[in-house]
Amino acid sequence: MSQPPTLEEIRRAPKVLLHDHLDGGLRPETIIDLARETGYDGLPTTDVEGLRAWFSEASNSGSLELYLETFDHTVGVMQTRESLVRVAAECAQDLADDGVVYAEVRYAPEQHTSTGLSLEEVIEAVQEGFRIGSEGRGIRVGTLLTAMRHQARSMEIAELAVRYRDVGVVGFDIAGAEAGYPPTRHLDAFEYLQRENAHFTIHAGEAFGLPSIWQAIQWCGADRLGHGVRIIDDITVQGDGTAKLGRLAAYVRDKRIPLEMCPTSNLQTGAATSIAEHPIGLLRSLNFRVTVNTDNRLMSATSLSGEFSKLTEAFGYGWDDMQWFTINAMKSAFLPFDERLAIINGVIKPGFARLKWQA
Repeated sequence: MSQPPTLEEIRRAPKVLLHDHLDGGLRPETIIDLARETGYDGLPTTDVEGLRAWFSEASNSGSLELYLETFDHTVGVMQTRESLVRVAAECAQDLADDGVVYAEVRYAPEQHTSTGLSLEEVIEAVQEGFRIGSEGRGIRVGTLLTAMRHQARSMEIAELAVRYRDVGVVGFDIAGAEAGYPPTRHLDAFEYLQRENAHFTIHAGEAFGLPSIWQAIQWCGADRLGHGVRIIDDITVQGDGTAKLGRLAAYVRDKRIPLEMCPTSNLQTGAATSIAEHPIGLLRSLNFRVTVNTDNRLMSATSLSGEFSKLTEAFGYGWDDMQWFTINAMKSAFLPFDERLAIINGVIKPGFARLKWQA
């Protein structure tokens, strides 16, 4: 039997990332620089390694609400055009260095206007940063504009996603605390996006259960589920090891609705107890459209390669499994079909073939 891929080998694999938050992936040294430049004085420490450790520790609370509080600091230093350009450029560079060939990175424009930037200026600054950071690095970055589910600006953000869809914005999302803020609160935005033939994903089934997933799909028409980990609540594993799917789980699998799974993040927010017990193992064995993602690289002290490495260790996955997850992600990307196919056949399959030959 061949040895499982190492972290360094996994870094060389062409990977696809669909669920990554821009304000959850800053470099600690950048946060400190930007705090100094912009006058933000709320940081718990200005020591690079100390700050890195603080984010990781503060994120391991087991509570989504507490986890979300760590974003006060990252968003706090992302309030100028220059800071947004820098953060987006470094995001693209860091993902490319990790072997990511296609990424969809999301952020909420409304959270970056406290010093006077308009929503349009925020979007254009981020797009400029992604252009700079991805140039010549073998990565393509698409942007998802996020509306906050506890606010009332989702229609405005949805209209901007449509307006900017020909210049790099590939879709729309809603995020924030699930409990008490069902996706149906934003039904007008989702209906508008469907009329405009636009793509959207919805955070659902992370901190709240099956009703959130059901609403996201059946009421709102989500193309993908952000996390979707609680779909496991509609699956019963029998005594003989076979699985019985409830009607919602069967529908999600039958319709090939992509699940944007973020294993390490799910441990931090209490949606799973360990990588080995994470529902991704069962869902992969049942052939759901599972994808592997980072969610927030700073808070989770992770990378996409790191996530795959943990799954390899927990489930014994090899190159074929990794390729399966990666092709799932590329099939599910909010790009035109021919462009997805070109990346699958021209980049992903040849890249994994080389790694398998070397193994």
